[in-house]
Amino acid sequence: MNSFKDVFERYQWDEVKARLGKVTHSDVLNSLQKKNKTLDDFLNLLSPVAAQELELMAKMTRQLTQKRFGKTIQLYAPMYLSNECQNICTYCGFSLDNDVRRKTLSDTEVMIEASVLKSMGVNHVLLVSGEANKTVGISYFLNAVRLMRPHFANISIEVQPLSENEYLQLHQEGVYSVLVYQETYHQEVYKEYHPKGKKSNFHFRLDTPDRIGRAGIHKIGLGVLLGLEDWRVDSFFNALHIDYLQKQYWKSRFSVSFPRLRPAEGIIEPNFIMEDKDLLQLICAYRIWNEDLEISISTRENEKFRNNIISLGATAMSAASKTNPGGYAVDVESLEQFETSDERSMEEVKASIRKAGYDPVMKDWDPAYSGFKKLNH
Repeated sequence: MNSFKDVFERYQWDEVKARLGKVTHSDVLNSLQKKNKTLDDFLNLLSPVAAQELELMAKMTRQLTQKRFGKTIQLYAPMYLSNECQNICTYCGFSLDNDVRRKTLSDTEVMIEASVLKSMGVNHVLLVSGEANKTVGISYFLNAVRLMRPHFANISIEVQPLSENEYLQLHQEGVYSVLVYQETYHQEVYKEYHPKGKKSNFHFRLDTPDRIGRAGIHKIGLGVLLGLEDWRVDSFFNALHIDYLQKQYWKSRFSVSFPRLRPAEGIIEPNFIMEDKDLLQLICAYRIWNEDLEISISTRENEKFRNNIISLGATAMSAASKTNPGGYAVDVESLEQFETSDERSMEEVKASIRKAGYDPVMKDWDPAYSGFKKLNH
């Protein structure tokens, strides 16, 4: 059975890093002028020298995004189901070695949180949990989806890697998309960030999007944790992964997210600082390389950056996010995974989107429509 591992093993981290350092200004201009972009072009647009053409890249990104997605921003909100976790991850507030109070939502508490989100106008919810298979495993997730499904048009999940059969069960219950982040593709240091728990298995996590694709999930979301390792090299491997998946599971849609390390209980300081201009370059590189890729921006980013990125490549944003279980109403003081930076309400974010000349969309698909095609709200 084919898997991304076969592709991944053809590349070496240090070789990719060296290639990025050898890109010339002429290489960047040639990539920008090409009609059909390749991964080599993506690498050129990621390179340090490409920053010289950031203004041109931003202009192209705006045009390409409007052509493919129109002037709309899809809005969603996360619901954290549990902060219990059996992994030790050096960058995460949920890490097992943090001596903090743990919380898992009951059925009643799930519905209380759901009612608050509905009152905010949310129709796309992302269910998130720590990785604790015995406490919050497939049975818990299936139950949560069944509780939520009558009330939300779109349910996504971001939980621990599951088996293909478990993803199939979630798909059959109505889960629309699954997000899973490799965190870093630097295999040699991966174990240092994940010293204990199932997450320490690099290849099991690497193969997760293949299992999601084989289960027929409609959308697969990928990303790396920006700040762990060199963001340029990590992002090349992430794009390599997306390129493979799009060819292998062509019926699915794909999205990319850009989580930058944010303050949280007991986490490490970033090894690599990524400035706002770097993140903008990365977003532009993705859009110019892949016009169909959905680009999601979370509340890890501050209000100013999020306002500016509305017209520069973003297609989806979270808003009014709480990153702790029960954070909307049930248990507002429970442990959060990380601190959010944009604290605005859903209505304030909607207003900023409209001010930029874009339309905030709370729902982008409906199971009653064949092919799950996009709706004009």
